[in-house]
Amino acid sequence: MTSQSPLFRSPTLAHVLAIALGATACLGVAVWAKRSVEALTLDGLSLSLSQAGHDWAEVDVDGLSVTLRGTAADEATRFAALSAAGRVVDASRIIDNMDVEAAAAIKAPDFSIELLKNDGNISLIGLVPTLSDPERIVARVGELVADARISPLLETAQFEAPPGWDRALAFGIEALEVLPSSKVSISARRVTIEAVAEDADDKADLERRLKQKSPPGLAVALRISAPRPVVAPFTLRFLIDDGELRFDACTADSAAARAAIIRAARQAGVVGDITCPLALGTPSTRWGEAAVAGIQGLRAMGEGTLTLSNADVTLVAREGTSPALFERTAAELEAALPPVFSLSAILPETPDAGDGPVQPPEFTAIRSPEGQVQLRGRLGDAQMRAAVESYAAAQFGADSIYSATRLDGSLPGGWPLRVLTALEAMGHLHHGVTSVTAESISISGETGAKDAQAQMARILSGKLPDGAAFDLNVTYSEQLDPLSEIPTPEECLKRINAAGAAAKITFAPSSTEIEAAGVKTIDAISEILRDCKDVAIEIGGHTDSQGRESMNNQLSQARADAVLNAIMARRVLVSNLTAKGYGESQPIADNKTEAGRETNRRIEFRLIEDNTEEAETPETPEGDSTE
Repeated sequence: MTSQSPLFRSPTLAHVLAIALGATACLGVAVWAKRSVEALTLDGLSLSLSQAGHDWAEVDVDGLSVTLRGTAADEATRFAALSAAGRVVDASRIIDNMDVEAAAAIKAPDFSIELLKNDGNISLIGLVPTLSDPERIVARVGELVADARISPLLETAQFEAPPGWDRALAFGIEALEVLPSSKVSISARRVTIEAVAEDADDKADLERRLKQKSPPGLAVALRISAPRPVVAPFTLRFLIDDGELRFDACTADSAAARAAIIRAARQAGVVGDITCPLALGTPSTRWGEAAVAGIQGLRAMGEGTLTLSNADVTLVAREGTSPALFERTAAELEAALPPVFSLSAILPETPDAGDGPVQPPEFTAIRSPEGQVQLRGRLGDAQMRAAVESYAAAQFGADSIYSATRLDGSLPGGWPLRVLTALEAMGHLHHGVTSVTAESISISGETGAKDAQAQMARILSGKLPDGAAFDLNVTYSEQLDPLSEIPTPEECLKRINAAGAAAKITFAPSSTEIEAAGVKTIDAISEILRDCKDVAIEIGGHTDSQGRESMNNQLSQARADAVLNAIMARRVLVSNLTAKGYGESQPIADNKTEAGRETNRRIEFRLIEDNTEEAETPETPEGDSTE
């Protein structure tokens, strides 16, 4: 038997090695081919996406699978990127892992309303949040303005109301109650009111009432105008007496004329405030020139009185003025006056020193602070006495007149006119004294009207003969001004707290019945609230921490309601009042002690400042008795 060599004894090993080497070579070629295909695919896709403007898209190639990642601006952009990739590789090979940016939230519109009020017609125009409910807005306007014809032109949008909207809307609607013809523009942060008042006093009253109603934190723009009054006669009266310079009356027809008049008065030496309102009724557009020329002429003469009544200019020198100075001043003033104006210049005669004293006739009227009027002095005859007493009764009230006059048939001419004119002017005083003599009329006293002296000067200069002398010494007193009696919201709260400091509002234990000790306090607070009907006030009920919280909340609300009902029972308007129970949530003392619990059991009054903010605790809160 022939033996075989080792080589021919292991043929399978060589065979296996050959096969392994061949497999490895094939695997390498396959990997190289895969990577080459992936690279080509990646390059092609990146180029195509870049050229299409999709640099944001990321490409990942794994064999034949292509994955697109990234965030598209919108769905259309994502689809465009898929289409660009599909032009390079088969769409079935593309895996879409792209996202789309979330759509931006739709911005809420600017909500606003314009309320137009004119001759009983009210139009509501604007866009409001759906929850504001246009029907409820229309109903509220109808409650405040009776018999109004309302035209609602309101649109709604399903968005939340912006901060401050409800507060601004409530104030803007409530303003309609006191406004005449007007336009109220309401937005969340600002309310603009445009209106026309009857006169300057009405304008001041409207502005005060609206400021009183306006909630803190809300921007309120008031554009209330008052038409110029028609003044007849158009009057200016300027005096220089013993170094004192003043206007008894001043009226101007334009802002430029007023500025010129005030400038001339300052140059003459007037100090302090100068009131010179604009008015209609001037006899000439050159009124300011005539007034300035007159003031300058009186200044040159030194002392005396200048009166312009319509187109009549009267210059009265002081007794003892140099005749030469008087003549020169009068001539220069007459030359300086514009056309239409005529000058009457008067130099009083100096009495003869040798004449003995003569008691001149005099008529006096005295009006007391209580309104009683005493008539004393001389009147011409019974008919004149009856006329004077009848006129005084019509002017001041028949029950207010006491007459102690005597008849004198030797009175100078024009005496009835002087007396009746003086009484008419005196009607602008709250109290004071009027004296009528043949030479002059003197009126002094106090008034609650800022323009009273100007009105009196207008009456006297318009009805007395040219050159008639009169002297006015009228003092304005704010305490007598009816507008000054309207308290501010802070004053209202201060008065309420002062009334509560005298006696606490107390209740029977675990009851809503107000005890006798608190009834007088309710009476006092009710009287104060009659003057504060436009001030928004909250009646807050508070308890201590004893008992269940839910029961304390109910009890505090019931007690606040009881106070509100008690005030309403006293015939006080309560539309501005709100009752709210706070339970035990706002202690102001330690609930661990009896004294602290007694302090926490209380009724508090506070101004409603903001629907979303807590107001400060009043300095002197009212309280209630043990529960």
